[in-house]
Amino acid sequence: MRRLLPSSLLVALIAIPVAVNADTIVEEIIARVNNQIITRTEYQRSKDELKQEAQQQDPANADKIVAEREKDVLRDLIDQQLLLEKGKDLGITGDTEVIKWLDDMRKQMKLDSMEELEKAATSQGISFEDFKANKRNEIITQQVIGKEVGSKLAISKEEQQQFYDQHKSELERPEQVKLSEILISTTKKGAAADAPEDPALVAGAQAKANDLLAQIRKGGSFDELAKKNSDGPTAASGGDLSYFKRGDMSKQLEDQTFAMKKDEVTDVVRTKQGFVILKVTDHVTAGIPPMSEVGGKVQDAIYMQKLQPALRDYLKKLREEAFIDYKPGYVDSGASANQTKPVETTSKDATAKELKKKKKKLGIL
Repeated sequence: MRRLLPSSLLVALIAIPVAVNADTIVEEIIARVNNQIITRTEYQRSKDELKQEAQQQDPANADKIVAEREKDVLRDLIDQQLLLEKGKDLGITGDTEVIKWLDDMRKQMKLDSMEELEKAATSQGISFEDFKANKRNEIITQQVIGKEVGSKLAISKEEQQQFYDQHKSELERPEQVKLSEILISTTKKGAAADAPEDPALVAGAQAKANDLLAQIRKGGSFDELAKKNSDGPTAASGGDLSYFKRGDMSKQLEDQTFAMKKDEVTDVVRTKQGFVILKVTDHVTAGIPPMSEVGGKVQDAIYMQKLQPALRDYLKKLREEAFIDYKPGYVDSGASANQTKPVETTSKDATAKELKKKKKKLGIL
């Protein structure tokens, strides 16, 4: 049975910006998804972000990319509203994850409090509340997709083997080492890049690095020591620097690390930034890896291949269960032929229904 929405809710669908007074403008609403709205400002912002992303990804073909994706801007905004509403139904708030994400960011920026993080965001012209809300929405939609779509995708061993056989050439890799670092800086905070070194500071940094290496040699956790002591930007992640191929580093560090096995640690190394200790957390040999090593990557690749069509089917189903309407001139490229548009109820209909209720209560009907 179709639910009816009162006419007051539909007026906004054809609203245009109206000056209420010298300081107030009523936002133009271009679409409604159940009881949620999409404004022209949001739509324009999404288009602007699309142009910026295209320019960053591929400046030479940015116009072509925008032309291809622009038709899906409204679709994506409607998708987000549907997923956020589903998240609410499932009790997914994203609050805990947002707090953790913000705290991780605070640590990476070496700030002492959330207030300092908020000040840093505000100083760059970013609304901290919008910043948090955008991340919360991202987390909620990801969790809904994972729970409602991703968890239901099955990947057989036969599919994995077939994908592996078909993509062996793409899986071929050069020799690589994955490194983590503990950096003890020899530069004073705020000092100019070409400022002379302070001998006392250098001596102190070297002593500290030697002490940390001794702790590691005795079984101390590299990750934890990096988090607590490293002056590098990777401290919050335990010093993780990811993978390096030959030619990515200085010859000195390359010769040392490529001669090491997984979990081995270098001596203290003097660099321009200070004193560094490196740990080889993985050492990858050149060639095509066996299935046993890349099974997880193969599964992820197949998962992503299956996810997009499955997600579109799921969003089509959500559309058919929702009331969606948008202004003429705007196109939802993900629309389903079975979608239901809101039906306007006139004040006359509403009055008649109310009168019928009263008569029934009095026993007249």
